[in-house]
Amino acid sequence: MGLDTNRVEDNSGSGHAQPETTTVSIVVPPETMEPRELHGVCLPPKKTSFQKLRHKLSEIFFPDDPLHRFKNQTRFNKFLFALHYVFPIFQWAPTYNLTLFHSDVVAGLTIASLAIPQGISYAKLANLPPVIGLYSSFVPPLIYAVLGSSKHLAVGPVSIASLVMGTMLNDAVSYSLNPVLYLKLAFTATFFAGLFQASLGFLRLGFLIDFLSKATLVGFMAGAAVIVSMQQLKGLLGIVNFTTKMQIIPVLSSVIEQRDEWSWHAILIGFSFLACLLTTRQIGLRKPKLFLISAAAPLTSVILSTLLVALFKSQLHNIATIGQLKKGLNPSSLDMLYFDGEFLAVAVKTGAVTGLLSLTEGIAVGRTFAALKNYQVDGNKEMIAIGLMNMAGSCSSCYVTSGSFSRSAVNESAGGKTAMSNIVMALTVLVTLLFLMPLFRYTPDLILAAIIVTAVIGLIDYPSAFRLWKVDKLDFVACLSSFLGVLFVSVPVGLAIAVGVSLLKILLHVTRPNTYVLGNIPGTQIYQDLDRYQEAQRVPSFVIIGVEAPIYFANSNYLQERIMRWLREEEDWIAANNGTSLNYLIIDMTAVTAMDTSGLAMVNDLKKMLEKRSIQLVLTNPVGSVMEKLHKSKSLESFQPEGLYITVGEAVADISALSKAQF
Repeated sequence: MGLDTNRVEDNSGSGHAQPETTTVSIVVPPETMEPRELHGVCLPPKKTSFQKLRHKLSEIFFPDDPLHRFKNQTRFNKFLFALHYVFPIFQWAPTYNLTLFHSDVVAGLTIASLAIPQGISYAKLANLPPVIGLYSSFVPPLIYAVLGSSKHLAVGPVSIASLVMGTMLNDAVSYSLNPVLYLKLAFTATFFAGLFQASLGFLRLGFLIDFLSKATLVGFMAGAAVIVSMQQLKGLLGIVNFTTKMQIIPVLSSVIEQRDEWSWHAILIGFSFLACLLTTRQIGLRKPKLFLISAAAPLTSVILSTLLVALFKSQLHNIATIGQLKKGLNPSSLDMLYFDGEFLAVAVKTGAVTGLLSLTEGIAVGRTFAALKNYQVDGNKEMIAIGLMNMAGSCSSCYVTSGSFSRSAVNESAGGKTAMSNIVMALTVLVTLLFLMPLFRYTPDLILAAIIVTAVIGLIDYPSAFRLWKVDKLDFVACLSSFLGVLFVSVPVGLAIAVGVSLLKILLHVTRPNTYVLGNIPGTQIYQDLDRYQEAQRVPSFVIIGVEAPIYFANSNYLQERIMRWLREEEDWIAANNGTSLNYLIIDMTAVTAMDTSGLAMVNDLKKMLEKRSIQLVLTNPVGSVMEKLHKSKSLESFQPEGLYITVGEAVADISALSKAQF
């Protein structure tokens, strides 16, 4: 019988950085006569502090390794790759052909038929002149076509950003009372939204938008959709004096209080078109081949309702219309940017919130269609593209724009192949701005309300909310909290609640990580959760605990208390079942991805507490960074020779064999 004690070999003195290894060999008792060799627990290779910092920063900011294409290339190829990276249009333009152009023209004209009425409608939603929505459907798509990496993202105003901008700015300045200042704040908020978005991309901080989890966005968008839809009752019912508040109770109160202003003409026409739009939307959803019906429905409705009001204007004089719209290209708004004054903070805050929301939607939509068509979009490049187009848009009378899910879906269904479809759409909007603006004079507000309701109703995702309830109750609480926050408080507060609940969920996972007791699957060296696997059995003299989280200052005290509680519960179980007394506590560290100094202190304190109770602490399978921390802090020395193993199975087998050998 012989035993080589666990040791950490330091090979850094040689010319090469070799992994440090803990090697254990054991000869088991004579009655078994089978030598057992244990696998060593390795330390990571030696690295300097600079190398570690460089690796960490690379993993945080460059997980996709954007420079991998530049390796081993000529200077000319590096220049081409750099050009492609900065301006993705140069990737597909050299191989562009008539077949692709035909597909993109059809798709561009199709999404233009949707973008024109939506642009006008969403501008009204943001309390902006309708023509601003058309301006925002012209310049930003052209810029995105040059800088964007998505083939299917259709750019323009989006409902959520429009709603949030209208709500936040209207709380500070009323457009009806001070339209010039309101426009200045809208353009300035757009500039700061673009600056915020581009900065995230340049600094490669895209991971920050991940704090808006799927669950909170589902609730936030559903709440916003309900509020937006309720606000459209003003147009659908023909009400003139309607509340500007964005909470459900004031909106419903205003509908009831102003019932003497209801117009049966508006109700009949508005709800008839709304029913038609909802019907065509369902046709498009259920039969994708008939997508043109749903795509053309908004523009068709605008044309028909405009003709109806124009032909019967004497009988329908009480129906509110858009009125005369100014013809021409986007005028410069550079001189309207507002960088000094008492409302600057409002513009900055509105820009940050709308920028975050529109960026989240744009990247999510781009990634969705990229996954469907088997290509990739670079999230940081998308942030830069969306940010720069909003900064440029703020100087050309545009407000916040992003990738729209509805228009992108139509773009993909219509056969769009490249970003050229955005250019075709923008040129179609240009023709509208130059020649067709007088035709919108008699377009009724009620049709814009119907288009908005049809567009935002798709944001109410019942199936996702139901799945959240079934799969993760905490996610459902986050979803419900943001939903109710938007409905009963305000849109910005609802967004803040969404972010707050997401952060709370992260804190709960970090500060209260999952722990469990492991048992052996008979006939194997596999150890699994006793509560999860009924066939798993306790190992006499051992309590084996798994930890599923890094051990940080935020959870080290909790983990120590929880482990001692597990130990007490196991001792109570042993006493109740006349089991063998506990001699060893094994912590499976497979899922402990990191450890700080507080975690190290907790492990050392736990070891001392257990020694006073004649229980030995054993660690299994610590990851490289944890192993390095244990080694540098000298904590590893206290675990020699029988306190460190590569698996729970080897730890139990080796310790059991040693115990038998001693007796």
